[in-house]
Amino acid sequence: MGIMERESLEVDVVVVGAGPAGLAFAIQLAREAEASSQEIGILVLDKAEEIGHHQLSGAVMDPRAILEMFPLAAEDGFPIQSHVKDDALMWLSEEGKKTFRGALCPPQFKNHGNWITSGNLLVKWLAEKAEAAGIEVYPGFAASELLRDDKNAVVGVRTVDQGRDKEGKEKSNFQPGMDIMARLTVLSEGTRGSLAKQLFATDDLEKDANPQIWGVGIKEIWEVEHDLEGTVFHTGGWPLEKSHYGGGWIYGLPDNKLSIGFVMGMDHGNASFDYHAKMQEWKTHPMMRDLLKGGKLVRYGAKTVPEGGLYSMPKCHGDGFLMIGDSAGHMNAARLKGIHLAIKSGMLGAEAAASALAKTPEGPAKDADLAAIDVLFKASWAYEELWKVRNMRQGFQKGFWSGSMAVGLATVTGGKLPGGKKPMVADHNLYRKGAVTQPKPTFDNELIFDKLTDVYHSGTVHEEDQPSHLVVLDTNICTDRCTVEYGNPCQHFCPAAVYEWQDNEVKINASNCVHCKTCDIADPYQNIDWEVPEGGGPVYTGM
Repeated sequence: MGIMERESLEVDVVVVGAGPAGLAFAIQLAREAEASSQEIGILVLDKAEEIGHHQLSGAVMDPRAILEMFPLAAEDGFPIQSHVKDDALMWLSEEGKKTFRGALCPPQFKNHGNWITSGNLLVKWLAEKAEAAGIEVYPGFAASELLRDDKNAVVGVRTVDQGRDKEGKEKSNFQPGMDIMARLTVLSEGTRGSLAKQLFATDDLEKDANPQIWGVGIKEIWEVEHDLEGTVFHTGGWPLEKSHYGGGWIYGLPDNKLSIGFVMGMDHGNASFDYHAKMQEWKTHPMMRDLLKGGKLVRYGAKTVPEGGLYSMPKCHGDGFLMIGDSAGHMNAARLKGIHLAIKSGMLGAEAAASALAKTPEGPAKDADLAAIDVLFKASWAYEELWKVRNMRQGFQKGFWSGSMAVGLATVTGGKLPGGKKPMVADHNLYRKGAVTQPKPTFDNELIFDKLTDVYHSGTVHEEDQPSHLVVLDTNICTDRCTVEYGNPCQHFCPAAVYEWQDNEVKINASNCVHCKTCDIADPYQNIDWEVPEGGGPVYTGM
């Protein structure tokens, strides 16, 4: 068989992922290039069919970073759905709730001055700004592979082949992926990016960091009978056990809509835990029933978020590449906010990139030059914010009370705790042998919905006759070990009913996948690889 011929495109910089970080990077790099009289060709790729389709966020946004980039953003059409008018923390129990407002509301849950927005609309706005700056933004192009030169520097990406059937054979409409050659490849893929995962496997980027730990967020948009525009409520407590980190949000949108969601840490250790079912159970609390009574589910989505904080951030640069945003762990779990940090990481990355590209006008940008991003980050308010909560999430791996004490002490001391840096254990290493059955609520499809009904409301579509982008590396592990040791947790943890067990073998319904990456992270044997599909996925319009 001959070598497959592929089209090739050369650019200076290719950005993988048109989220807040990637688009902010591209816009800022274009500004840096203009200021320094450099000519830098920038291409932004995104796997979604349209920009914004794969962007799921809360989203209450700290506007600090966007106002640094665009001081007149609010007057220039930025999609502010509402300014925050009321905020509170509600601690739930089976019997009722306790509400903490004003001085009694913990600082991390105070949101006055923040904006309620939409991840989908936010990146559409940024994409328009990028294109106005002469940046090429291409949706519908999924990067599946890093390209390397003979010195192991990253020199670009290869996009996924199109037109293969389920067995990987070429169909009549087959088109090989394109090789996009670049002096700098910027990974802003979001959580557990498939290209970032390739780097972690080969480049030893995590050797000095705590393992990253993750949360799973389940989100729904509702039309309701109440006008709660501008309201930001967070909930803690029920229905989670005290040993489990997590909680809910309720954000009031215009036109009698609510964004509700529940985020749960993945370090709970229960192999039969079902994130989707727990979020549905949360909605059965009397407070939630009252809020949603007479309402209608509009949209559904799921996403993983990096919760490890500052000490879980990997080295984010090397010869020919940078990582920014969620890919590099820019998330403040204490505040449940990451958009402002993603944007700031893109801005800082662009400043480092412009300097590095100027020093190496030909060939891949050098690691030593790109390391300027570390200096810039440590001098920024983003680092200061994350430094203050650097040991916050670690404490919750020892239980609720330990974590609460750590949060209280860190708030007083600016993040300083006895002993300095606290260690962390990867989520998948915490599973206890033997599954403890988690009761599931009765799905009435009025208030609480089964997974398939919710997936329908995500707008998810994949071409059926294509290779599965969810690859079980060794099916013998599933049947010979996982069944006995953990009871096959994939059938529980996936919030989209992708994994089913039939006749002692796993059936993968890849067309249901909402691209949350839960399976890639949560499998106890790290036996599942999430790869980019030919196309499709969720359609998170307005979310």
